Amino acid sequence: MCVKVACVGGGPAGLYLSILLKRQDPSHDITVHERNPEGSTYGWGVTYWRGLLDKLHEHDPESARALEQHSVTWNEGVARVRDLATRRDSDEGFGIGRHRLLEILAARARSLGVRLEFEHEITEGNLPAADLVVAADGVHSALRGAHADHFGTELRPGRNHYIWLGTTKVFDAFTFAFVETDHGWIWCYGYAFSPERSTCVVECAPETWTGLGLDTANEADGLALLEKLFADILDGHPLIGRSCADGAAQWLNFRTLTNQTWFRDNLVLLGDAAHTTHYSVGAGTTLALEDAIALAAALREQPDLPQALGRYERERKAALLSIQSAARYSAQWYENLPRYMHLPPEQMFALLGQRHSPLLPYVPPQLYYRIDRAAGQLEALRRFKRWLGPRIARTVHARALASRK
Repeated sequence: MCVKVACVGGGPAGLYLSILLKRQDPSHDITVHERNPEGSTYGWGVTYWRGLLDKLHEHDPESARALEQHSVTWNEGVARVRDLATRRDSDEGFGIGRHRLLEILAARARSLGVRLEFEHEITEGNLPAADLVVAADGVHSALRGAHADHFGTELRPGRNHYIWLGTTKVFDAFTFAFVETDHGWIWCYGYAFSPERSTCVVECAPETWTGLGLDTANEADGLALLEKLFADILDGHPLIGRSCADGAAQWLNFRTLTNQTWFRDNLVLLGDAAHTTHYSVGAGTTLALEDAIALAAALREQPDLPQALGRYERERKAALLSIQSAARYSAQWYENLPRYMHLPPEQMFALLGQRHSPLLPYVPPQLYYRIDRAAGQLEALRRFKRWLGPRIARTVHARALASRK
């Protein structure tokens, strides 16, 4: 049966959903509406992991091959604390430029017969006539915002400030650098996304941000200061900002978005319009594409639209529980960074890798490190960590709920 679908938002989620739906049934009438001009997206590189790539090969081998071909990889992590550094093996990671990712998905969608309409903003007032409208228009979704009460939308701002930058320094590993200043710690995450460029995300606590004058510095002055602070890892390469017309620096506070329900009649939320997870777990693009996979499967296997959308919502909410928990604890780890910075670099790096643990915030760091090393050899301790962690997490959650009443 031919179905008319309007995808509002030309990011990875909307484009990939259009590809999957066209592959399932070429007769589907699908249009992707994007408010910005083609090729104008802001962003440097995005990360993903082998598990996602395997799924993409399963669902659309052609776009997966192109994605893999234009990605760079790493299998090590480097952490620099003050003037000390340590390197560790890591899972295989991939980086690709956001522009290139969208080019690949847009070309694939067009080749299948999807219509792409750029510079075409859709709001509640000019919704296209369609059997299904997909709100893939990001964290600031206008379509979701028009029915925020229905969706039960909640936005929770994080404490720290961060800025998303590029650099011509090409990192050979996923790189962390922690710099101590007179006003507290400031740190960055760096990873390559092409043979010529890397992403560099800088983060710090509010008191460090204001103490260093980053709250009032324009972009040029702010970049100059950050280049000086991170000179040891940049090797003389510049940091590259967004180059806004007013010259302002684009510092942000990460906002965690949740929704109690993900659909209303024939309108369904997808990707960042439905949920966000802290950037420190590097899962945003992966979750958006997995949303698209789940929604396409539900629409294929369940002909009744409300039941299909209900199934999609249930499946994705369940799948997100663990990664959202990991992202919450990861963000808290960075918000409590001074707790770990007195450790030797190899111990700090080990706990950096354990930052998703619900147990770590409640155990002295050196004790946790010793337990974790022992647990790597003793199955009984591994079982103890798995048993104790959720219980502490539930207790803390219950106390938090009680404090709100």
